[in-house]
Amino acid sequence: MALTTEEVTTQVLEMGKKARAAALELAVLGAEKKNEILRAMAAGLRAQASEVLAANALDIAAGEERELSSAMLDRLRLDETRLEAVAAGIEKVATLNDPVGEQLAQWQHPKGFSIEQIRVPIGVIGIIYESRPNVTSDAAVLCLKSGNATILRGGSEAIHSNRAIAKALQEGGEAAGLPANAIQLIPFTDRESVKVMAGMDQYLDLIIPRGGKGLIETVVSLARMPVIKHYDGICHVYIAEKADFAKGIDIAVDSKTQKPSVCNALETLLVNESIAAEFLPQLAEAMEEKKVELRGDEKTQQILGDRVKAASEEDWSMEYLDYILAIKVVASVEEAMAHINQYGSKHSDCIVTEDNAEAEKFLRGVDSACAFHNLSTRFSDGEEFGFGAEIGISTDKLHARGPMALRELTSYQYRLRGEGQIKAR
Repeated sequence: MALTTEEVTTQVLEMGKKARAAALELAVLGAEKKNEILRAMAAGLRAQASEVLAANALDIAAGEERELSSAMLDRLRLDETRLEAVAAGIEKVATLNDPVGEQLAQWQHPKGFSIEQIRVPIGVIGIIYESRPNVTSDAAVLCLKSGNATILRGGSEAIHSNRAIAKALQEGGEAAGLPANAIQLIPFTDRESVKVMAGMDQYLDLIIPRGGKGLIETVVSLARMPVIKHYDGICHVYIAEKADFAKGIDIAVDSKTQKPSVCNALETLLVNESIAAEFLPQLAEAMEEKKVELRGDEKTQQILGDRVKAASEEDWSMEYLDYILAIKVVASVEEAMAHINQYGSKHSDCIVTEDNAEAEKFLRGVDSACAFHNLSTRFSDGEEFGFGAEIGISTDKLHARGPMALRELTSYQYRLRGEGQIKAR
């Protein structure tokens, strides 16, 4: 039975109150204690693996009944291998350096007292996300390691999986001293819960939405606390005039097909007009082997004929998350950068070229969180950067940009130590 607006509001506000209390306890835990808790959380997830997989099967069955796309179902699906990878990821985070307590700066005041700038937890972080149940673990784990309590609100597609994972993590962690209510999952999917979260600035210090534009724009319009956005991943690869063709094909194919359902997958390929007639047929053959549908501009159609469909204006700003690739022929690196800055999502964009000077121009000229030279956009990832699990990839510029991990989940505090100095003398 659906909850009333009043019931949703009451329950979510109570979760916020409990999270604030948990955050105060987490803030004083040392690194070793947090690592002990993390290892216990991994053990808890493994101990309840059968329950988690059974819950995930319910979500998959419901998704198939709702005729979700194959890409969406893949994002949703868990099996023993994927679940073990989640548990191993928790243990990996336990091995990472704890950012809390790190001294960022230190100096002496002329009156003789010291001033330090120290990393501290943000406090309580709300995370709103869709589809992927592994985000439940990633978010909870990174928030714990950085000393934050978290309130999670997943999508309806993964509600059973999310409940089971959150339960396993909290119960496993409590056995090692995790404060009660440090990890809370909103157990229902009423849209009203998003509105309540966005308005409870007395409890939430930060809110992070991960999902489609509609979700993010709703949260931004309602939020009374800072928001870090994880917008679309409209990622580009530009094959420049002096590109190595073999590298270009490998990078484009990997960026598009290694896992097309993720935000750092290639969506639009740009090709310099001087090499397009030679390069595009080779690229098309490689993409056809991977069963990728091609959509091209007029020049691409002239070269590839019926191997490519006509691209519309909407294709240039489309996040397919599927085996579909838009292709456009451009005259120069300047035109490539202009296209990316107009249609991209400031996520991850790559140039393939042996001309280092042109590469540097591209890296400086694209307004992207991650800019690449001669490698797959699939490396735009917190784990690949050495951060461990990630909350997401921020397309904002303040205070976090690119893969968000432990450091991005901290703030800082100034600590002043003196010997009785007063300003009057």
